[in-house]
Amino acid sequence: MEDWKFTQKDPSEALAKLHFFSVKKKHASGEIEARITVKEFATAKTTDMKFFAVADLHLNQKTMKFQPCGWAETMMGALTECLRNLRKFDYEGHELSPATPECGAEP
Repeated sequence: MEDWKFTQKDPSEALAKLHFFSVKKKHASGEIEARITVKEFATAKTTDMKFFAVADLHLNQKTMKFQPCGWAETMMGALTECLRNLRKFDYEGHELSPATPECGAEP
């Protein structure tokens, strides 16, 4: 269903369809679940970047905090770029039960 894009009246509204993914990231004391949200914009700000993917956690927290993300002209491209960035750095946050975030806590 692509007609959802026509409900946007003005590009400044930045209407986007959300797509959700989940992946497990291994770290020193186990693994943590990362949720990735890909936004598919009705109207791209640039002509070739209509998908933006961002993970819900920060990596490399003890040195310089980094939140994995990626832009692309396709959903697969944005997701691939975000995953590539997710794999680059270590998770250095507080200890959690494997793949189970604490209720109400930010990863």
